[in-house]
Amino acid sequence: MAGTTQPSAIDDILAEHAGLEQQLADPALHNDPAVARRVGKRFAELAPIMAVHTKLQAAREDLEAARELAADDPGFAAEVPALEATVEELDQAMTDLLAPRDPHDGDDVVLEVKSGEGGEESALFASDLARMYVRYAERHGWRVEILDAAVSDLGGYKEATLSIKSKGDARDGVWSRFKFEGGVHRVQRVPVTESQGRVHTSAAGVFIYPEPEEVEEVQIDESDLRIDVYRSSGKGGQGVNTTDSAVRITHLPTGIVVTCQNERSQLQNKARAMQVLAARLQVAAEEAAEAEASAGRANQVRTVDRSERIRTYNFPENRITDHRIGFKAHNLDAVLDGDMDALLDALGKADREARLAAE
Repeated sequence: MAGTTQPSAIDDILAEHAGLEQQLADPALHNDPAVARRVGKRFAELAPIMAVHTKLQAAREDLEAARELAADDPGFAAEVPALEATVEELDQAMTDLLAPRDPHDGDDVVLEVKSGEGGEESALFASDLARMYVRYAERHGWRVEILDAAVSDLGGYKEATLSIKSKGDARDGVWSRFKFEGGVHRVQRVPVTESQGRVHTSAAGVFIYPEPEEVEEVQIDESDLRIDVYRSSGKGGQGVNTTDSAVRITHLPTGIVVTCQNERSQLQNKARAMQVLAARLQVAAEEAAEAEASAGRANQVRTVDRSERIRTYNFPENRITDHRIGFKAHNLDAVLDGDMDALLDALGKADREARLAAE
């Protein structure tokens, strides 16, 4: 029904937007780049709401004028239904935009892919998943770093850690799209090691963490860390270090282990690993404080077991199935090449509906 948008909510947004606009116009703001980035990011987050609000206001005014004209001249009555439909559509769009949002939606992510049951086939599938995420990121102009990778004998990933960052000033960042990917992914296909042509089932696990631009809440005690250095390994090329520059950090109280071998020096790898560790500890702290968050992110993967799958990739039928929302599509080849929008849109829609229902 049109006119359902909560006035108080949009009034608060309008006031915040005006305040941010004033801040951005003040040259002094840019003396602190970190604060300027935060203000600019929030201003960008509000831009879609402001755009829909402007269109909705104009549509409501047009509808009111058409109704007044139709009262005097029935010839104008034909315009009313179309304008009513436009107002209702825009009002629904505004309701969706004002729905409760995940506070991490604007964040970048750290994404880990780990092989599970299935040996070499599982490792090859894990590399297929990593490639899928990289291709999707490339389609959106996002930046991807491979922070660490352990490669199997056939070139798959026993495990890989990716950092994926968006363009910056956007309402919805990488987390808003990839937050649904945590869990067990199951594959059904004929492995390259199968000589009889039989379809096998194996699995890989995906873990994903929001990586805010600045992690302020987490304090890490150096005495809680064990830091090991070792020689980097990889698929060759000029970017592979030949010195003991790779870093593995173990957070002793939680058992969290982070490794990084992507950077050129030991100090750079340590700094990057500490950023990832801080992001993971922040998630752990939020999960401990918020039962709802714990029920979500903490249970992404209990074990990398085929029976606990969130999604199945069936190669013989070129089919992808997301078991949480009943999504099915027969374009698996395109999805694995990064064409994930239909799938992620469906997951996002289900998430928004759940948030609205919980209000």
